[in-house]
Amino acid sequence: MAKAYRIEVMACTGTGCVSNGAFEVIEAIREELKKKNLHSEVDIIATGCNGICALGPIMVVKPDNIFYKEITKKDVPYLVEEHFLKGRPVKKFMYTPPEEKEPIPLLNEINFFTKQVLVALRNRGLVDPEVIEDYIARDGYAAFAKAITEMTPEKVIQEITASGLRGRGGAGFPTGLKWQAVRRATSEEKFIICNGDEGDPGAFMDRSIVESDPHSVIEGLLIGAYATGASKAFVYIRNEYPLAVKRIEIAIEQARDRGLIGEKIFGLDFNFDIKIVRGAGAFVCGEETALIASVEGRLGEPRPRPPYPAEKGLWGRPTCINNVETWATVPVIISRGAKWFSSMGTATSKGTKVFSLVGKVNNTGLIEVPMGITLKEIIYDIGGGITDGKKFKAVQTGGPSGGCITAALLDLPIDYESLTAAGSMMGSGGMVVMDEETCMVDIARYFLSFTAYESCGKCTPCREGTAEMLKILERICNGNGQPSDLETLGTLSHAIKEGSLCGLGKTAPNPVLSTMKYFKEEYESHIYKKKCPAKTCRKLNEYVIDEKRCLSVGHGCDICKKECAYDAIIGQTKEAHRIIQEKCVKCGSCYDVCKFNAININ
Repeated sequence: MAKAYRIEVMACTGTGCVSNGAFEVIEAIREELKKKNLHSEVDIIATGCNGICALGPIMVVKPDNIFYKEITKKDVPYLVEEHFLKGRPVKKFMYTPPEEKEPIPLLNEINFFTKQVLVALRNRGLVDPEVIEDYIARDGYAAFAKAITEMTPEKVIQEITASGLRGRGGAGFPTGLKWQAVRRATSEEKFIICNGDEGDPGAFMDRSIVESDPHSVIEGLLIGAYATGASKAFVYIRNEYPLAVKRIEIAIEQARDRGLIGEKIFGLDFNFDIKIVRGAGAFVCGEETALIASVEGRLGEPRPRPPYPAEKGLWGRPTCINNVETWATVPVIISRGAKWFSSMGTATSKGTKVFSLVGKVNNTGLIEVPMGITLKEIIYDIGGGITDGKKFKAVQTGGPSGGCITAALLDLPIDYESLTAAGSMMGSGGMVVMDEETCMVDIARYFLSFTAYESCGKCTPCREGTAEMLKILERICNGNGQPSDLETLGTLSHAIKEGSLCGLGKTAPNPVLSTMKYFKEEYESHIYKKKCPAKTCRKLNEYVIDEKRCLSVGHGCDICKKECAYDAIIGQTKEAHRIIQEKCVKCGSCYDVCKFNAININ
């Protein structure tokens, strides 16, 4: 029988909190509890990601559900003394919304959490990812037991199909149809793959799920294997995610020790094994045929389709590939039913979707929301609005393969079709918010530089086309753009989309096309006026010292002059300084180091 504690401290140990010292804080709490002789009354549990990543280290104190943020080692003695010993929750460690003065003590009253609906993230902040008993206590593996003892494989596939679940990795292909194709394939050997090769800038949905709830992924794989007739699964995950790799390895061994992986599972004629394959970080290996090549030990390059992996995949055998979030969602559908899952979302996009919300938004982190929720609800209600009270400008969805959506579309419902119609895409769930100080030409350049670098080089349109588009965008950002560049970018974009072999090339021009569609005036300003409206492209800026402020506030401090490597700043110490424009190379170093806001950008 498990020991009952007066207080349980659920401490987040997702990557965001760990990078801010979560393990050190947990150890400090344990030591302090011993000092206060509270270790038999207070238990501290290392959970997975709690979601609101920018505020880590995070912890939730049960049973009162008190939410604490940004806890450091030096805070621990006071926290233990006040709350755990004397029973007085500490206000200064609580979350205070932007532009508010009073903190919100309870987790379930914070806007970031109240609008979310958790399916794939159902165990968020509630289980230790390295303890299988925690998962089982939350009905873990009950869905697999139901599937294998009460349902035929065909019935499982029917339930997944009826739920309307679509692949959460990007294209949104109906999961049930993919499973059915593998089930019907005539082969004695079949495989399933969990695609954890998440490489989008600003995206961390799959990594966080594997780190936080690895058994949910394993259970989804077990159900998928039973339904499709596969006997072996491969979890393909980036080597750059050491915490995720460690926790999925532990989970697999725990499942194996308890007879959930191996031969004659539940005493039935069902054998299943899982192997982890570590990816080397190539973005293109997120594409299923390139991923298969990598698992086989070959160069990660895509191949033409058909045949599709469901017909001829890993080592020529029928193979079902879904991403981490899809597999983690499957057990809930089997447990609660297709009707329940399909009651959420829109007509064509059912259920919920996990997003990583990052950028110029107050509450960054991992969220799960019903399909059909609007961008405005995500950015302002869950995200808490734009940082520093600035204006919202755009949001990039779908990662480097997606597009930028303007403020005019804030009421856009989030589903596969709506995002595609707006010139973007769902992708795996990355969502990067931008404010008024973001240059959209520079954003297009940034995302294209990523896809150009990550191109495998196999097909000419992608290899040469993205490189040429990048040159043009860099030229525009540096003030050397030409009127013909806009037409050339459009022509190249459509040629690359039409001629590329895989999804990387076919979607690489999306950031350029969407920013040209919604922010054409910024391109024109760069080209015709040689000005960056957001003042981000430094080669187009003119830096001028406000001599009055330099003298009255900065007292001629000389910092900018010392920083300038080109002797472009003149003026004696304690006198007003001035920039010689003919010598200035527009590096912006003087602007960066000035502490008195005495340097303006024209």
